Amino acid sequence: MGLWVNTSPLISSSFFLVLALFFHHGNGAIHGCDLFTGRWVLDPISYPLYNASGCPFIEREFTCQKNGRQDLVYTQYRWQPLDCTMTRFDGVKFLEKFRGKSIMFVGDSLSRNQWQSLTCMLHSAVPNAKFNITRVGDVSNFEFLDYGVKVMLDRSVFLVDVVMEKNFGRVLKLDSIEGGKLWKGVDMLIFNTWHWWNRRGTNQPWDVVEVDGVIKKDIDRMVAFERALNTWARWVDTNIDPAKSLVFFQGISPSHYNGTSWNEPKAKNCLGQKQPFLGTKYPGGLPPALDVLKKVLSTVKKPVKLLDITMLSLLRKDGHPSMYGLGGPTGMDCSHWCLAGVPDTWNEILYNIIL
Repeated sequence: MGLWVNTSPLISSSFFLVLALFFHHGNGAIHGCDLFTGRWVLDPISYPLYNASGCPFIEREFTCQKNGRQDLVYTQYRWQPLDCTMTRFDGVKFLEKFRGKSIMFVGDSLSRNQWQSLTCMLHSAVPNAKFNITRVGDVSNFEFLDYGVKVMLDRSVFLVDVVMEKNFGRVLKLDSIEGGKLWKGVDMLIFNTWHWWNRRGTNQPWDVVEVDGVIKKDIDRMVAFERALNTWARWVDTNIDPAKSLVFFQGISPSHYNGTSWNEPKAKNCLGQKQPFLGTKYPGGLPPALDVLKKVLSTVKKPVKLLDITMLSLLRKDGHPSMYGLGGPTGMDCSHWCLAGVPDTWNEILYNIIL
């Protein structure tokens, strides 16, 4: 981990500070281009970036082709910003840039989706390079041994703590973030949370909420989401040294369970969708959680860059596993993303920002 050393081709601390300054004052544009506003273009010659069968470590819930999905056109779309063309992902260059460094995705299964995408993109670039995959507790580590690059995942679905207490059971502590001890010293952090905040009943992974030292049976979920993000923001301002660590927030990854939002009222989910919504704007608009996230990010004093992937992902109603995920035909999944697929674009944008 440690400092970014000033030796090419590694990232120098001076570069790091310049990039941090861009984070702090940028509005989504880099080199004058807004990477997050654009359209999906069919490009079967250049995409997909990899063959998922070459990455046997991809988990079953994301391996749509292996699970029986036969249409492949969804893998062949390239994200095209309106005012520029993104640099194509170069896995070798990425690994050289991060030689001896650490990367950690922190969040829920959408973080795992992006983590698995990046590890496959990198492995596909250096298929003969040695790697090792380990897991200790909630932290998974994919290490490229020839480069000393660690690409990690910390499963922390709320970012704030959930602890077991004798009198209350599982307590969601909106003001506590002890789990952040695992994030200190990591060279690049990509955070995410939202997917679990509206879970209820047996799918809800907590029993009570604690806020301001008071135990509550429940709380408005958007209020809770904002409170937890504010706790996370304080952690960033207290613990991040911009000369040593880059910080990103993944944004809000959308679901597609209501065809009315993409002008197909008869569609009850994403099953059978074979092409994106063609255009630059999504009829159903943006989820309110994104406004909350942007509000909190505007208060963070340390540099944090939003990977504003919500709109470009909203346009990809075709990119979900649907019946070709972990649950099969009875477990319709219109929340996660097939690999190869949409999360590869998230990582391409990440690559273009840090390039």
